[in-house]
Amino acid sequence: MCKYLNIIVLFVFLISFDVQAQMPLMKVDSLPDTLRISNTEVKAVAQQIADSLKPKVFKPNPMKVVWMGAIIPGYGQILNRRYWKLPIVYAGFMGCAYAIAFNSGKYQTYKTAYRDILRYSSDADYQAIVDKDHSKVSFYQILPPGYTDFTRFGGVSGFTKTLKNKQDSFRRYRDLSIFATVGFYAITIIEAYVDAQLYDFDISPDLSMRVQPTLLRNAYGVPSTLGLQCNLSLR
Repeated sequence: MCKYLNIIVLFVFLISFDVQAQMPLMKVDSLPDTLRISNTEVKAVAQQIADSLKPKVFKPNPMKVVWMGAIIPGYGQILNRRYWKLPIVYAGFMGCAYAIAFNSGKYQTYKTAYRDILRYSSDADYQAIVDKDHSKVSFYQILPPGYTDFTRFGGVSGFTKTLKNKQDSFRRYRDLSIFATVGFYAITIIEAYVDAQLYDFDISPDLSMRVQPTLLRNAYGVPSTLGLQCNLSLR
């Protein structure tokens, strides 16, 4: 009985093997078009993955730096990530603003004093009022400490010329302060633009020089001579 059972099992195994051998293998060409992936597509996907894994190199936009730096002082330096320049930029603007305010204030003071002393010289009624009480008169308040009259300045006419010169001087200083502010403003924009253009420019010091012996070839049949060759390498 056991013998017949072994024969039956062997027969079933042979039949199943023959059926599997006759089944056609599924080829890649028989796959639907939606499942096919070419080598080019595989390389493109692999390149995209590789590019996404690479660290992104920061590069500022020069035109954006110019426009934003023109709208907000110092913003161009922020876009360039040169944060250490901000104290210099704002200190410069604060200095220019102080110069404008100081010179403008002095100009207005001497302008008022000059206008009042001209009225004092031409208006007898105003002169009488000032002579009674000059504690709050502009051109008296501007006198240096210890001065009570204009005798040391050559009288009223001499002090009038002094006030006129002071007024003109501080008006010129005020105008120069304004020009300096505009110039400094332009410099910050130009500096930010140049810095953005040269942001990825390699300025690392890599200067090397090598001296080695060499044969110097001479013309007109003269034998070669031994010399030194200097090679200067710039990165």
